[in-house]
Amino acid sequence: MGSLNINMPDDLRAYIDHRTREGGFGTPTEYVRHLIRRDRDEEAQRRLERLLLEGLQSGTARGGVKGLFKRLHKRVDELAAERKGRAGNGKTARPKGARSRRTRA
Repeated sequence: MGSLNINMPDDLRAYIDHRTREGGFGTPTEYVRHLIRRDRDEEAQRRLERLLLEGLQSGTARGGVKGLFKRLHKRVDELAAERKGRAGNGKTARPKGARSRRTRA
């Protein structure tokens, strides 16, 4: 784990110490990590909201739901055919090291 040293005025350090105690954090580092994680989560939420608004403002979807599922099913069939071709024996390819589902009697 990396480390980061931060210089700050005494009043900010006193505030961090106070919030560490009042917030139930074991150390000022835990409190600062909490703040950074919360900021990261809030930024992810803002990004999601921007993307959702962008999607809503982009207009009506073309093809409707039936068309969407038709395209998805076609793509799934294409991927299954590619896997089947890679297996070379007509069976669905299994990743190396994967166990068979058969159980021994």
